[in-house]
Amino acid sequence: MKIEIDDKLITYLEDLSGLALIDDEKTRLKGDLKDVLGHMASLSELNTEGVPERSHPFDNVNAFREDSAEPSFDRELILKNAPNRNDEMIIAPKTLYDGE
Repeated sequence: MKIEIDDKLITYLEDLSGLALIDDEKTRLKGDLKDVLGHMASLSELNTEGVPERSHPFDNVNAFREDSAEPSFDRELILKNAPNRNDEMIIAPKTLYDGE
């Protein structure tokens, strides 16, 4: 698939990105895109026969530990330092505006 790098594409990318480019930047962007796509096209020349497909460069996809319940801090010890609290939790000022 050959992509034409022309003014129409640059204008489309400019609109898509929300940028306003000056003429010099558009000219430079055209050249940069041609270079990048040229390098990407050269990758199609590589022999990848026998190379397994993968979505990640490492085999260990999930290196997380098993989820297990563990003892937590003592609630009373934590609440002891709170400036405003009740028997179960720290009381903090409202931080979200709900329209009232």
